[in-house]
Amino acid sequence: MLDHLRARLRELYYGADPRAAAFNLLLLAFDLATILFFVVVTFTGTAPWVPGLEFALGLLLLVEFLARTLAAPEIRRHLLLPSSLADMLVIAALLLPAVVENFAFLRVLRAVRLLRSYHLLGRLRRQSLFVQRHYRSLQHGLDLFVFVFVMSAVVYVSQAEINPGIRNYLDALYFTVTALTTTGFGDIVPVGSGGRLLTVLIMIVGISLFIRLAQTLFRPPKVEHACPRCGLRLHDPDAVHCKHCGTVLNIPTEGE
Repeated sequence: MLDHLRARLRELYYGADPRAAAFNLLLLAFDLATILFFVVVTFTGTAPWVPGLEFALGLLLLVEFLARTLAAPEIRRHLLLPSSLADMLVIAALLLPAVVENFAFLRVLRAVRLLRSYHLLGRLRRQSLFVQRHYRSLQHGLDLFVFVFVMSAVVYVSQAEINPGIRNYLDALYFTVTALTTTGFGDIVPVGSGGRLLTVLIMIVGISLFIRLAQTLFRPPKVEHACPRCGLRLHDPDAVHCKHCGTVLNIPTEGE
């Protein structure tokens, strides 16, 4: 019975049929809902309904984590993955708030669940012609979005208690974007050496991600098709020959 359950779960998590794709979209929506909850809680503070909802959310995450663990080909290896360790810490932060009360930074790991969207994007790349054509733009856009969201969460967790200018997640997001764009309005400034170092990291890494996204959007579009001779992967959509070695290419098109 357990083997049958594992086989069914493996089909849902790792299958290639429409049902598996819909299941993974549902998981992504669930992840986004948990992250939205994290954002909302930063505005409510210590509202009486928060602990109960956090506990219920922790139970849902625990059930999903156990299901994903059963679906894994190698359970021991799966449990040692960084993403699995992050999930276990998140679940502990939700189910055992008294134990991790002094470790509020663990809550930022909820945002790490966005990394699952990369797996979904890779799956959609195999199933959608639109995603295939715009994969690099979507990937770089996702890189920038995940970076901004996670960095905003780190800023909030590290600065909320010591910085009067950062009272909720929106303040942290505002500061992150102004640092990323080097606008620096000055109404919110980091506190302490750690805050300044975090700001430097946001500017250096964030700007590089933004430039990569801009280059992808404004450069002429390329398609990924490995040349059978020299291995060049990026070509013009209407290319007939490889521009490096001249080998005849057979790039699938819709005839437009």
